[in-house]
Amino acid sequence: MNTAITTVLAFLVTVGVLVVFHELGHYLAARLCNVKILKFSVGFGRVLWSRKRGPDQTEWALALIPLGGYVKMADEREGDVLPADVERAFNRQNVWRRIFIVMAGPAANFLLAIFFFWVLFVVGFPGDKPVLGPPAKGTPAALAGIVDGDTIVAIGEDSVQTWSEVNLRILQEAVNRNRVAVEIESPGGRRGTRTLDLTTTDAGDFDQTLLPKVGLRPYVPHTRAVLGPVSPNRPAARAGLQEGDLIVAVNETPVPTWVEFTAIVRANADKPLKLEVERRGTRFNVNATPEADGKGKSRIGLLGVAAGDELKREMERTRTRVSYDPLTAIPKAAYKVWDLSIFSLKMLGRMITGEVSWKNLSGPITIADYAGQSAQAGWITFLSFLAFVSVSLGVLNLLPIPLLDGGHLVYYFAEIVKGSPVSERTMEIGQRVGLALLLGLTFFAFYNDINRLFTG
Repeated sequence: MNTAITTVLAFLVTVGVLVVFHELGHYLAARLCNVKILKFSVGFGRVLWSRKRGPDQTEWALALIPLGGYVKMADEREGDVLPADVERAFNRQNVWRRIFIVMAGPAANFLLAIFFFWVLFVVGFPGDKPVLGPPAKGTPAALAGIVDGDTIVAIGEDSVQTWSEVNLRILQEAVNRNRVAVEIESPGGRRGTRTLDLTTTDAGDFDQTLLPKVGLRPYVPHTRAVLGPVSPNRPAARAGLQEGDLIVAVNETPVPTWVEFTAIVRANADKPLKLEVERRGTRFNVNATPEADGKGKSRIGLLGVAAGDELKREMERTRTRVSYDPLTAIPKAAYKVWDLSIFSLKMLGRMITGEVSWKNLSGPITIADYAGQSAQAGWITFLSFLAFVSVSLGVLNLLPIPLLDGGHLVYYFAEIVKGSPVSERTMEIGQRVGLALLLGLTFFAFYNDINRLFTG
């Protein structure tokens, strides 16, 4: 399927599933409290489709702008309410019922994320073992004594089995500027503890480059540059290269490993390369020009050839699959959601104080891009993406910003403390402040999205 179509469809599925469950939380809680529901909308703006259903003739609608949704309840502050429905109006409910209804939306997102993670833990998800390559000189990993071939077994008190777990844990510790104990296992099976000093990380470090900056990078097999299958009508095939050929040198520079060979190819898009090739004991030279793929910083060169079996066997040794039995997976999934929620709040706090760059804030364009990439990677990766975004949506809606669920909760807790509802004037001012804050966040998110499009 076309990449653009996949991205659009994956984004619509993401928004649709997460928004529907969020609003369904509000809807079900309101029904339990016997509040009359006038409308359940997925999306904003012009209505594309709607039907009225149920004893209250609730309008179920699909709107043009797929960036959210809402549940509209009978409320005397927002419009006329029929005399027969006055006691069922939202504003007539006691404060605890209102808190319950508002909390139900974010709670639905957290429960959905727990379910997604539970499915992933039961089915099992593939990953790469955190086997380390040589750390760059001067990095925290090098200073800690980590060497090529070490495997990370635990970070702090948490065991880790994959690189994705390592990435999240290191990110969490870096946000807190901690010195963290890392348990490693050497290639010979010996275990020891190394201390990573993450106290010097700065606001610009919290992105995909964090691990390399720390000095943690995946182990790279030292296998020769032996070619695997050669794709027809691609540069390698046009140059006469065949499966089993050994690349000895590029532009008269020796390339002892596959990784060094591919690094040169990727860095030389549309530039002719002189390849020294060995085939069944005979050496000869060919010229090949890697074709360009991608744009900007993502632009790389490709020859259209896969790695040989030697590298594949070596890489297979670093692959693993993480899974748990159904009962064990429940607390694992719940802890995962809790852990991600706390981490998200800490990241937001660090953004506000300037300790973490606002460049880490993503908008709908970036989310759509990630949705498309994860969907193309397979349903397990896409389900994991949905779980992460569902947690983020739950946390975002609990922020104490008027117009969000968290802002309403602030009003209700203030009502409990003072013994009476917050004044209409206070709520009006709060809504204006909340709107300004949300517009500001939206601006930053879109700016970051557009900046990523042009800079890669």
